[in-house]
Amino acid sequence: MTAPVFVVEQVPAGPGFVLDGPEGRHAVSVKRLEPGEAVVLTDGRGGWAEAVVASAEGKDRLTVTVTATGTEPAPAPRITVVQALPKGDRGELAVETMTETGVDAIVPWQASRCITQWRGDRGAKSLAKWRSTAREAGKQSRRVRFPEVGEALSTKQVAALLAGADLAVVLHEDRDTPSQALAVAELPASGSIVVVVGPEGGVSPEELELFASVGAAPYRLGRSVLRTSTAGTAAVAVLLARTGRWS
Repeated sequence: MTAPVFVVEQVPAGPGFVLDGPEGRHAVSVKRLEPGEAVVLTDGRGGWAEAVVASAEGKDRLTVTVTATGTEPAPAPRITVVQALPKGDRGELAVETMTETGVDAIVPWQASRCITQWRGDRGAKSLAKWRSTAREAGKQSRRVRFPEVGEALSTKQVAALLAGADLAVVLHEDRDTPSQALAVAELPASGSIVVVVGPEGGVSPEELELFASVGAAPYRLGRSVLRTSTAGTAAVAVLLARTGRWS
């Protein structure tokens, strides 16, 4: 089994380091780590340190000895998923599975057909949940570079994001709208790929037209229609496999 990952503000240079607070409590009281066991410390931005547990004290204090440090380079091409706001907790499900799969950035999108609305305190709390989910899923999947979860964007702001991408993809299942399969699309070797995932009601004709005006074409994943909470994960898996990032 790979070593468990814990998040720190700054990766220690070594040799000794004390992990305390919530992460220390998780290591000592939940994981029940013992001397000699391996751990990985990360800042979630690509920096990492491999370490060995020296001692565990109380309920939240773990002393480790750092054995190696480094920085994981930013992956290329960078994959961003613009996720329309799903109902209920399906947003956190989408963030969790996309993070585990390997997405680099997630952007919430208030599409015209979204039932869920992020406004005021509710929007702030929902965004905080998405970011917390990405952090925990990043730890669980042993990542040292967690996906960025940006502020919710309007349709015009999403169009601007698509305009700057090396490949702009709009997942669309409408049989009346010509689309190509993402599995055979020509992909850039570097730069950025931005994928738009619409709400359960689909991307509206007006949104499709705006996105097309900035170079974003409609693509399909396969014969079946996926829910908005799973389509992004499937798309990320296809892209990671085809770009060689899973090699």
